[in-house]
Amino acid sequence: MKITIPKLSLVVLIGPSGSGKSTFARKHFFPTEVLSSDHCRGLVSDDENDQAATTDAFDVLHYIAAKRLARGKLVVVDATNVQPEARQPLVELARRYHCLPVAIVLNVPEDVCHERNRGRGDRTFGPHVIRQQNSQLRRSLRGLKREGFRHVFVLDSVDQIENATIQQVPLWNDRRDEHGPFDIIGDIHGCCDELEELLLELGYVKHTTSDESSLWGDVNYVHPQGRKVVFLGDLVDRGPRILDTLRIVRNMVRYGSGICVPGNHDIKLLKKLNGKNVQITHGLADTWAEIEALPDETRELFRKDLAEFLDALVSHYVLDEGKLVVAHAGMKEEMQGRGSGRVRDFALYGETTGETDEFGLPVRYNWAAEYRGQALVVYGHTPVPEPEWLNRTINIDTGCVFGGKLTSLRYPEQEFVSVPAKQTYCEPARPFLSESQKAPNLSAQHQQDDVLDAADVLGKRIISTKLDRTVTIREENATAALEVMSRYAANPKWLIYLPPTMSPSETSNEPGMLEHPAEAFAYFRSQGVPQVVCEEKHMGSRAVVVICRDQVATRDRFGIREDEIGIVYTRTGRRFFNNADLERSFLERLRLAMTKAGFWEEFQTTWACLDCELMPWSVKAQELLRSQYAAVGSAGSASLQRVLSVLEQTAQRHIGDKEILDALRVRFGDRQSAIERFVTAYRQYCWHVESLSDLKLAPFHVLATEGKVYTDQNHVWHMETVARLCREDTDLMLATSYQMIDVTDLDSTARGVDWWKSLTARGGEGMVAKPLNWINRGRKGLVQPAVKCRGKEYLRIIYGPDYDSDENLPRLRSRGLGRKRSLALREFALGLEALDRFVRQEPLRRIHECVFGVLALESEPVDPRL
Repeated sequence: MKITIPKLSLVVLIGPSGSGKSTFARKHFFPTEVLSSDHCRGLVSDDENDQAATTDAFDVLHYIAAKRLARGKLVVVDATNVQPEARQPLVELARRYHCLPVAIVLNVPEDVCHERNRGRGDRTFGPHVIRQQNSQLRRSLRGLKREGFRHVFVLDSVDQIENATIQQVPLWNDRRDEHGPFDIIGDIHGCCDELEELLLELGYVKHTTSDESSLWGDVNYVHPQGRKVVFLGDLVDRGPRILDTLRIVRNMVRYGSGICVPGNHDIKLLKKLNGKNVQITHGLADTWAEIEALPDETRELFRKDLAEFLDALVSHYVLDEGKLVVAHAGMKEEMQGRGSGRVRDFALYGETTGETDEFGLPVRYNWAAEYRGQALVVYGHTPVPEPEWLNRTINIDTGCVFGGKLTSLRYPEQEFVSVPAKQTYCEPARPFLSESQKAPNLSAQHQQDDVLDAADVLGKRIISTKLDRTVTIREENATAALEVMSRYAANPKWLIYLPPTMSPSETSNEPGMLEHPAEAFAYFRSQGVPQVVCEEKHMGSRAVVVICRDQVATRDRFGIREDEIGIVYTRTGRRFFNNADLERSFLERLRLAMTKAGFWEEFQTTWACLDCELMPWSVKAQELLRSQYAAVGSAGSASLQRVLSVLEQTAQRHIGDKEILDALRVRFGDRQSAIERFVTAYRQYCWHVESLSDLKLAPFHVLATEGKVYTDQNHVWHMETVARLCREDTDLMLATSYQMIDVTDLDSTARGVDWWKSLTARGGEGMVAKPLNWINRGRKGLVQPAVKCRGKEYLRIIYGPDYDSDENLPRLRSRGLGRKRSLALREFALGLEALDRFVRQEPLRRIHECVFGVLALESEPVDPRL
């Protein structure tokens, strides 16, 4: 006997003790798929035969079954299940998770069960138990389908059981092996003129079919490149050429150039064709009139064929390995690829509140606002003037029959192709308004993004990135990130990227040095990176600039209605400027420079994200300067002057040991010199900022523009591109100097070292060495995206005035870089992933998953001096 069951189902084995259920389960299913009541008794009581543990055992069994079904896994329940009250919760469990319950009955003779149990020492119950179970089974056989089992298989003999085979088949809605490309068309409603025009616009060619029947005509449309149309239902009612529409769709489905799901109007027509009493409203009268106008000799046959076609339509489809889901009214994540009455109803009607609006139409839940699935869901049903993206869902019913247009989404390109309605064929019962029209100037997605759901960013998270790095965010770090975001961050809609931390080079053994370019070059050479770009490290602070061409772009792309054209924020997401007028003037100057440089036209964009250094450092670090560096400098200078004065007076009076006094004078003199160098070092980073003319911006990356993240361009391209911008406003912007170094060539590396020395000799901070290409993989995975090499005097600010003394430097050289470099790579992956998601126009919660991730990682314990 061949038993065919859905791949996703709840299989209930039914039979008395000794009927062979466990043996049957082991033979036909994986061990992880089988849930045994005996095994669950053992789990809770250490005794598989402890009948007192039965209730707890089934609690465990049902819990595990629910978890598996929720994850879309097959479940096989190995228990006697001869009583209806034992089967009922399993049927309800299958319904709850929209799976099909399947019953496999092992109905073997009673004497076989007795014989098998006598040979098992763990079966000590009397023969009356088997007799009772057999009696209960016989009473249940006829009623299994009424209990809710969709498939019932009864094996009436030992031979049938031993020779049975089981085949697991996908549900009808599972077409994951179809990868497209697809052209998905919204609700047609009999607008056949527009359908024919749209098919031609999409590149489909009209063919003559081999169908000799005149019922369905001989027209089929085929794409020369093998594309398929996916029709989202509501083919009928209201429009002028309903039967012609049905003929085209039916022929494309029949000959393999189309796929179709039913709409609620199509199912209502099916009920009418099947003789059900339905109201002839909402356009059904138009459809019925066209059918009634058919010749008498073909009408009944056409009705029959049409009913068969509509009845065969599947509620929704899961396509392209689960990346794409199509349904007339949409599909929740937990229903995708499943089969039940509730799934079909949702696909046809969506979800309603049970209320009606002022037009007498049902009020619908906005299921897409809560959608968190990975699959792209394309649907129609509710007409909107323009296609609306919301949380990886898209409504493409653009109301053709109401005078709108007929729209197709090309997949995977995610491009729209539309044709306008030739006229208004039907007045809508209510105006079809987009979400943006309900709240002017903002798209549905931007409105949804106005409120952050903490559940989207809190808790332990595992984030997959395009760099093939899975980044784990610990729960306590996520909480710290939310604190920063909620209390200090700028408008979250601007935060599309946070830059990674940067690791220094390995410790140098050069006399008196902690960092030196030789170690940076050696690192990249060891990773198989031959060329690096060395960029001057400015005396400023890391700044991310997001700027728009105009306020329309600010609204349309970022969902911000305020009078803003951009923002400057720090690497922790805080506004760089406290003075709003200064920021506005700053951004306006930058926007004008980009306009003069032809940036918007060259990159075909209305916005850009730039990675920059903003000077002076004191703009952001004023409080740090006052409370830490200036305090150390002042206290050190004042105290050491007193100490040296006392030592000088002591020496003049010839008090104490002269040799000891001389040593003390040298020691504290060195400390005074160190303090003076410390003050000189941090003062170079500070100047008074009163106006725009006191600021300098040094951009070094064009991170992203509309539709593009520029990690495929090397760093020389980035330096040359931003240099062109800087030439348009040299008072505000500063082009960063850089050197190309071949780390495998001694002369080239020597030139790099000399250049670094010249930068640091004149008080510069040092340099950053980056691989020529953005993304590189070495022997141990991703290579560091950048390594900083700081000058000796700048490190005095970081490590303290006398860090380079003979007693301190050897201790500082023992620093470990492993955690810092791991952190840099994880933040690098998250930052690029955030940009990629924004460019792909994913929901803000998906972008913030990565942005929050960077902020969360920043709370990990790492030496801040590195």
